[in-house]
Amino acid sequence: MGFNDTGDCIMSSKVAASFVIGFIFAVGLALAGMTLPGKVIGFLDVFGQWDPSLMFVMIGAIGVHAIAYRLIRRRSTPLLDTKFFDPEKTGVTGRLIFGAAIFGIGWGLGGYCPGPAITSLGARLMEPAIFVVAMIAGMILAQLFMTAVSKRKPI
Repeated sequence: MGFNDTGDCIMSSKVAASFVIGFIFAVGLALAGMTLPGKVIGFLDVFGQWDPSLMFVMIGAIGVHAIAYRLIRRRSTPLLDTKFFDPEKTGVTGRLIFGAAIFGIGWGLGGYCPGPAITSLGARLMEPAIFVVAMIAGMILAQLFMTAVSKRKPI
C-alpha cells in the first residue's frame, strides 16, 4: 500500500473508486435488463422476435464513453494512478477473431456476457452461477492450452 504526500492511502482510494464504479455499472446493467438472458437472447434473435431495446443501452454507453474518454485523455495522468494503461496489442489477429467468435457463441447460447453474469450472481440463481463457473473453467482451459501451444517445438 502506497501513500501520497498528504498521507492518504492511495490503495484505499483505488479500491473505493473501483467499488463505487462497479456498483454503478451493476445497477445500470440491472436497470437496462442486461442481466436477463431472455432480453439478451431477444436482442440477438434478429430473424425472429427481435427486441431492439438493448441497442439503445449500447448507443447510450457508447455516447457516454466517447465523451468521457476524450475528457479523461486530456489529462496527463489518471486520477488514481501514475499513467494510463493502453493496450499493447492493437492488431486484428486470428486469435482475436476466434476468441470473439467463441465469446459470441457463448453469449448467444447462454444469454449472458461476463459483466451481467457476475452481476446476476447477486440474485442467487443457479443459472448465472453455472455460467460463471463454466466461464472461469473455460478461461483456465484456454490459458493451459495457450501455455502448451507456446511451449511446443516447431517441426
